[in-house]
Amino acid sequence: MTTIARRTLMRLAGSSIALAVTGRTAWAEMFPVRPVRLLVGFGAGGAPDIMARLMGQWLSDRLGQPFIVENKPGGGGSLATEEVVNAHPDGYTLLLLLPGNAAINASLYDKLSYDFARDLAPVAGLSREPEVMVVNPAFPAKTVLEFISYAKANPGKINMASPGIGTGPHMAGELFKYMTGIEMMHVPYRGSAPAITDLLGGQVQVYFAPISASIEYVRTGKLRALGVTTAARAAALPDVPPLGDFVPGYETSVWYGIGAPKKTPAEIIDRLNKEINAGLADPGMTARLAALGSSAFPVSPAEFGKFNRDETEKWAKVIKFARIKPD
Repeated sequence: MTTIARRTLMRLAGSSIALAVTGRTAWAEMFPVRPVRLLVGFGAGGAPDIMARLMGQWLSDRLGQPFIVENKPGGGGSLATEEVVNAHPDGYTLLLLLPGNAAINASLYDKLSYDFARDLAPVAGLSREPEVMVVNPAFPAKTVLEFISYAKANPGKINMASPGIGTGPHMAGELFKYMTGIEMMHVPYRGSAPAITDLLGGQVQVYFAPISASIEYVRTGKLRALGVTTAARAAALPDVPPLGDFVPGYETSVWYGIGAPKKTPAEIIDRLNKEINAGLADPGMTARLAALGSSAFPVSPAEFGKFNRDETEKWAKVIKFARIKPD
């Protein structure tokens, strides 16, 4: 092959690569051209549902296609996760991520049909928020220390609600039990909404609830807040002390994000990440999040992936100690 022919071949090859890259970029810029499904592994009305619909509306308005939130509760979020794992990796089927389905289930279930690191791609973070330890106003304890004293005097007689085994609120309660040495009966529900309904009705006595799902009940006096799970006070509930003030070292939070099937093109993931982070920087969105007791969690896909790996390791230790098993 002559030098001229070799140079011509290299130019053609370079042009082909450039066209392919340009084509993928243009394809990503056109995304989406039809409705996008955003699956939530918990029931309607709870904190995960609220967060998914808030961001789904932003993306719908921003990108000109409906982002349809579909609730598919069951298995601590694993049913919805399985559906997304098996979906075509084209960006049109997404999953709401939270501690349960993204970090806790890996240690909770012995035989999951998926592996998060292998089968799901992190897209973006959405928000982080404290949980708040809330009780029915008729419950005799009015402070964290009074609650601990009552629980020790009445072992196993306090019913602790959660939106499901292995969910963030469940794990927050288990961490509290472990660090205080108290006994409580865990009562799992299919989402935050029914858990709060029974807490309001007195069927259960305590719930480590996401602030976004419980803050209005606290503000109106229908529930009593004893403490928040973060190290610092929550801006939305400034008068409620951190649990760590009474149980040294106690700290946890709820977080939300978006995931996609593993082989979803990087250009699509980057486009979604860019638009989601734009939403999280929007004053209207930050105000909505603040009203729910949450704060924006803007990260890159790589940063979100590392964050999730760290969370997975943390909760694996709690699950092993508490010997938590799914139904």
